[in-house]
Amino acid sequence: MHIEFARSARSTVGIEWEIAIVDRATGELASVADRVLEVLDERSAGGKHPWITSELLTNTVELVSSVHERVADAVADLEGQLAEVRAVIDELGEYELVCSGSHPFSQWYDQHLTDKPRYHKLIERTRWWGRNMMIWGVHVHVGIEDRDKALPILDGLLAYLPHLQALSASSPFWAGVETGYASNRALMFQQLPTAGLPYPLADWPAYERYVDDLVRTGVIEDHSEVRWDIRPSPRWGTVEVRVCDGVSTAAEIAAIGALVQCLVEWMSERLDRGETLTVLQPWYVRENKWRAARYGMDAEIITDVAGTERLVGDDLSDLLTTLVPVAERLGCQAELQLVRATLGGGASYQRQLRVAEAAGGDLTAVVAHLARELREGMTPLPDAAPPGT
Repeated sequence: MHIEFARSARSTVGIEWEIAIVDRATGELASVADRVLEVLDERSAGGKHPWITSELLTNTVELVSSVHERVADAVADLEGQLAEVRAVIDELGEYELVCSGSHPFSQWYDQHLTDKPRYHKLIERTRWWGRNMMIWGVHVHVGIEDRDKALPILDGLLAYLPHLQALSASSPFWAGVETGYASNRALMFQQLPTAGLPYPLADWPAYERYVDDLVRTGVIEDHSEVRWDIRPSPRWGTVEVRVCDGVSTAAEIAAIGALVQCLVEWMSERLDRGETLTVLQPWYVRENKWRAARYGMDAEIITDVAGTERLVGDDLSDLLTTLVPVAERLGCQAELQLVRATLGGGASYQRQLRVAEAAGGDLTAVVAHLARELREGMTPLPDAAPPGT
């Protein structure tokens, strides 16, 4: 099977941001995305909004930026789309917007499936696990100018998967339960048959053979149904990083986008110089993913093939210093340094847990917190409630 890898300008960036709709009074997920999208389509010149789309469940809209050279422009693009969605939501009057890796307490059986054949096919095959996909994420595409760089860069990025997962972790609750995981989404999503960590593949022809195997045996219809945490995206000529939980502030989107863009360009430059990228053993990659999902910013991750271990936040801080020259060339210095705001102020899962604690376990307060952050930006971590309250 031949899979064409589209021409794409090097290190250009596009970002996808999945947004959930909730009932303003109860905080429950609200299945009204079809109404929102209908209004947006009516207001669009071509009769259909070119960038804001539906997702698996009718409680979700997805914002998709166009292709940009600078992360700041991609984020501004998304903020403009968010304002369009919010205008409709505010007109309806009963709803609010939130973003996190999971909803704190809504139940899967109350949600409705978007009426598209591909989604019906997915749910028919995956049943309970598929219906439980009440998850939201951020996807970052970075342009690769040479197809043969795509898989080496993908393999190199796996060493930094725990950094991205811990930084974005925002799903500590599931169906009303505190899970003990910073990112329950990470472990939920990998239950789908073609999701999770990518397989080690030597070159592009090996990737083509992999996809051909799955198509011939009826697992998928085309390569777009390979839902790895990091994957090549042949249609767009990009590497797509999909491991990140949904986050509720534009600053965090910018930080994640800049980190991914800089990592890809840094690795591309090293390949140009004939260097070999660090590729961790698959069992280290798998362990790192679990540690970051479980412990978030407190994860001790494996950083090299020798098995050296280090706190993810410390390693991330040093990585930012390494990437400064790359960020300067790409024009995303300010956005890259926003990573430090999360390191200092707490990742979303930490902020959510502190809000829940301060509210005596009331998870509606967490939903209100997420809605407030999406409107106003990151808020300081509240003090924990005194013992006995």
